[in-house]
Amino acid sequence: MKYDVQAIREHFPSLTSGVAFFDGPGGSQVSQTVADAVSATLTSPISNRGTSTASARRADDVVRAARAAMGDLLGSDPQGIVFGRSMTQLTYDFARTLAKWWAPGDEVVVTRLDHDANIRPWIQAAAKVGAKVRWVDFDPETSELTAEAIAAVLSDRTRVVAVTGASNLIGTRPPIEQIAAQVHAAGALLFLDGVHLAAHCAVDRAALGADLLVCSPYKFGGPHCGVLAGRVDLLEELTPDKLLPSTNQVPERFELGTLPYELLAGAHAAVDFLAGLASDEGTRRERLEASMSALEEHETALREHIEEHVAKLSAVHIHSRAASRTPTILLSVDGFTAAEVQGHLAELDVYAAAGSFYALEASRALGLGDDGAVRIGLSMYNDEADADRLIAGLTSLAAG
Repeated sequence: MKYDVQAIREHFPSLTSGVAFFDGPGGSQVSQTVADAVSATLTSPISNRGTSTASARRADDVVRAARAAMGDLLGSDPQGIVFGRSMTQLTYDFARTLAKWWAPGDEVVVTRLDHDANIRPWIQAAAKVGAKVRWVDFDPETSELTAEAIAAVLSDRTRVVAVTGASNLIGTRPPIEQIAAQVHAAGALLFLDGVHLAAHCAVDRAALGADLLVCSPYKFGGPHCGVLAGRVDLLEELTPDKLLPSTNQVPERFELGTLPYELLAGAHAAVDFLAGLASDEGTRRERLEASMSALEEHETALREHIEEHVAKLSAVHIHSRAASRTPTILLSVDGFTAAEVQGHLAELDVYAAAGSFYALEASRALGLGDDGAVRIGLSMYNDEADADRLIAGLTSLAAG
């Protein structure tokens, strides 16, 4: 199989609107396959998880299948897959849980490249126990966050390093394996925000060296929920706040209340859809690796096509410059606010969002303030026609 973007587009009902969607980093479009999985689960005979009835067993099967699918996607043991309402909620929960191990004077490391959901929970958890927060800057000229910059702030009091696998604002992909080695050498844990990364390439939590990794299925064609993949041995050591009657088994001890079975079925379907983008041979993990590699090649080619043409527009400035990055372009246009650029493109049925996208620290470091700029985010269904419509829209704006 090859990456056939036109065949892939046929699975997305929303594309019949004629809109060119470049707002995937904020939430991708959903395939009919995923919608059908959600609908079928909602309308099927289903009960709370258990073994006494067919409907209870069905709910249990949905959860187990979703854990297996997310484990394959993230290169992690299904028993270490935790579901939650969102990445933000899961990060807050785990920050509070890990803080039980901290003492005054311990240190937590965060970076200015990250989405605030991987910054604020750690700062607030640290404040409650008297731990210190150490900041790591990225280079606004190159968009790079180096392993050396993180190593410079590590000490024997470092307890957690929170870092992104890919910036949701400018696409920068830090050298996570190098960072993980340094973090572990310091005796600390690595908490990896994989939300933006997991939508664009094959992710392997264990190979990356992340102790805990979070992602959001709605960034890669799934429903709105959050997923954490963690080391099972670490999860077994952690003691989250939970209700007395609720199970103490891992991973269930971290899941508060009844799980949204329909959303888990949708997440499972989204993983299967990704696995079939460009491969139909081998295990699901093998198909995912092949398909995500083909997706990455497709998206990179489109990004380079856009950048090549935008570079000819002297009024347009690109702020995404890292050597390794996702298909994400942050840009501004002389003489226009980000909102005005967004509005102009929207009139042409080209949807690209404006703002700082909760990456407030990164936007400020780039000199863009809290208003940010316009983000062009490619997804699995974007094609060259979409890219050309975007280029034409920016060209007409830059021409005044």
